[in-house]
Amino acid sequence: MSNVTGIGVSVKRKEDKRFLMGRGNYTDDIARPGMTHGYILRSPHAHAKINAIDTTEAEKAPGVVAIFTGKDMAADGVGSVPCGWLITQKDGSPMNEPAHPPLVVDRVRHVGDQVALIVAESLAQAKDAAELIEIDYEEMPATVGVASAATGPLVHDEVAGNLCYDWEIGDAAAVAEAFSKAHHITKIDVTNNRLIPNAMEPRAYIGEFDKGTGEYTLYTTSQNPHVIRLLMGAFVLNIPEHKLRVVAPDVGGGFGSKIFHYAEEAIVTWAAPKVGRPIKWTAERSESFMSDAHGRDHVSHAELALAEDGTFLGFKVETTANMGAYLSTFATSVPTYLYATLLAGVYKTPAIHCNVKSYFTNTVPVDAYRGAGRPEATYLIERIVDKAAREMGLDRVEIRRKNFIPIDAFPYQTPVALQYDSGNYFATLDRAEDMADVAGFPARKAEAAKRGKLRGLGYSTYVEACGIAPSAVVGSLGARAGLFESAVVRVHPTGGVTIFTGSHSHGQGHETTFAQLVSETLGIPLENVEISHGDTNKVPFGMGTYGSRSLAVGGEALMKAMNKVVEKARKIAAHVLETAVEDVDFKDGVFTVAGTDKAMPFAQVALTAYVPHNFPHDQLEPGLEEQAFYDPMNFTYPGGCHICEVEVDPDTGVTQVVGMTAVDDVGNVVNPMIVHGQIHGGLAQGIGQALLEECVYDESGQIVTGSYMDYAMPRADAFPSFKVDNCVTECTHNSLGVKGCGEVGAIGSPPSVINAVLDALLDVGVTDISMPATPAKVWAAIQGAKTAQAAE
Repeated sequence: MSNVTGIGVSVKRKEDKRFLMGRGNYTDDIARPGMTHGYILRSPHAHAKINAIDTTEAEKAPGVVAIFTGKDMAADGVGSVPCGWLITQKDGSPMNEPAHPPLVVDRVRHVGDQVALIVAESLAQAKDAAELIEIDYEEMPATVGVASAATGPLVHDEVAGNLCYDWEIGDAAAVAEAFSKAHHITKIDVTNNRLIPNAMEPRAYIGEFDKGTGEYTLYTTSQNPHVIRLLMGAFVLNIPEHKLRVVAPDVGGGFGSKIFHYAEEAIVTWAAPKVGRPIKWTAERSESFMSDAHGRDHVSHAELALAEDGTFLGFKVETTANMGAYLSTFATSVPTYLYATLLAGVYKTPAIHCNVKSYFTNTVPVDAYRGAGRPEATYLIERIVDKAAREMGLDRVEIRRKNFIPIDAFPYQTPVALQYDSGNYFATLDRAEDMADVAGFPARKAEAAKRGKLRGLGYSTYVEACGIAPSAVVGSLGARAGLFESAVVRVHPTGGVTIFTGSHSHGQGHETTFAQLVSETLGIPLENVEISHGDTNKVPFGMGTYGSRSLAVGGEALMKAMNKVVEKARKIAAHVLETAVEDVDFKDGVFTVAGTDKAMPFAQVALTAYVPHNFPHDQLEPGLEEQAFYDPMNFTYPGGCHICEVEVDPDTGVTQVVGMTAVDDVGNVVNPMIVHGQIHGGLAQGIGQALLEECVYDESGQIVTGSYMDYAMPRADAFPSFKVDNCVTECTHNSLGVKGCGEVGAIGSPPSVINAVLDALLDVGVTDISMPATPAKVWAAIQGAKTAQAAE
């Protein structure tokens, strides 16, 4: 059928029309009848006792409906905001998991901690009333960074040394033996800088209660509404799931920061029946800086043991990770199972061991941010590989090739639990070098030198684990929920199709790519397919969108449901066409009988399903709707090569990215345009981390970079025109052969950028630099090298 648009076609996004017309429906756009407005009064201190809260004058302020504090919620039996992943420490004991009250009762633990909810007729009135609340704070010393966390003031009195967990993976004895045989050992210390997510749309929630039915509704900017319903309903507010509806309408980006169950969701949902009216809360940008979960913030020491020819023998890593003041939903898994299990990278290193210690600090909680653990692992590996090559006088590309996992070694079992099913790291490297014109780099470097500029070329070859699942594996590792996905395919009498998916779209293009799967599988026009998601009252239980899992897990659930539809439709067609089911073929939207001219289009079968006048009712039910759940057997493993070319001005320290090439293996591609767009976005965030972004606290726990005046977000003029391509090795355990593309740009790019900066700075004697490589930091490094050289 000519109007069928299937897999592999760059279809323009169906959803973009309504967004470009200003017809998107975001949480803050929603106005419920009788709706009030909530404002959260937050702590100005990083650590303090609350001796008293006086709301008397505030309650008299114009427009105030009600004011609630932590004591109100505690008296109502409200539970702690839960963590969704239990980590078992290396001594066998469970991690330390202190309580996280939605509104604090008597102690604040970070700037921005929730102290009180003011509900008023307007937001302005709520904010004015908040100014009238008197709070007697008794300031306490704060613990800010992980370097001093073990000996700093206790964030939670019951957690000794502020230690959340001490965890390990790998074979320490095998690593020790490998190091004893090493010809050379390379050591490196790196910091993966703390980031603030900054999605375009800030978080927003509306809590509502229906007295007649006893049902609660939460409208939320969430990436996974069913998970929010489970966590908030069962663990925080004790609301039966059938009495709690969670709706995540259009969401303006997430990057991981909208996965988690936030305290404000519980606060407005709990307070709505107290005031008898809906309550809307929307974060302001400065509020987001001190309340949205931050990302990264690891400090690591790593050592790589090598043979004389550059073969990797062993790798050992010590990492300290910052949890912030409380445990966010998936925080504990990021520095452990999403990080240390990827420390093999693309290399056949035979022995690996990693020890991770995670600490509480008086800072905003830290959780998953685009890539979540995999960027941290890739950065560490690719930095030490480059350093090892320099120290041993080896070519940085050839040392990678020598240690790549061979193509014929797949499936490859790593020393750190994961088994990669497919990959070809040689192909992505070769293609990237060709696209980046590496052969022409010496000439470009020489030309830059004539202009007084330093040119550098940086490599990063990476692999990641995504399609976050499977339930059996993650359950054994401490996950407190399954990570399957579900889909319902509803065929309407006239042949149109509505898909209900547990995956959530907040920029990924599901309304287009999922429709392409349906169009190709069922042979119907793209415009006849509607994708429905984000409403727990419409969609079967689903686990949402994160970890590049939508297509690899959600798409596979959709395929399984469609296969069920086709099988039932085949039986209907066989009955109408008076033939055996096994003689009916289905292709391009038409059922045919082998060896005859009998045919029945899909739309006619659909109508027959709903007008079953001549149905064999003992064999077939009316209707054409099927549901499927999919729980994969393994993660998926995208990989690739990123090559960055930079030009550094030694007089100012300004670094310009003049070339960025990304060749990624994300498996089969449904929509190349959308995949390239996802990779472009990831590259922008990765370059932003490498050169610009960093969340900084002062020693008292105040956020120094608390607005866009101080937190440097990347802009369009920071980037060249990206060169992007794909090499394909299919995933072996899903029918689509897909792997995932949403995070690869942010995983592979940061080390390629920093390696390029160092390649340029080697010319002036600089051998190390940390992220972000800001102009001030680069300039200072150059001056330091000059001073050191002059002193020799």
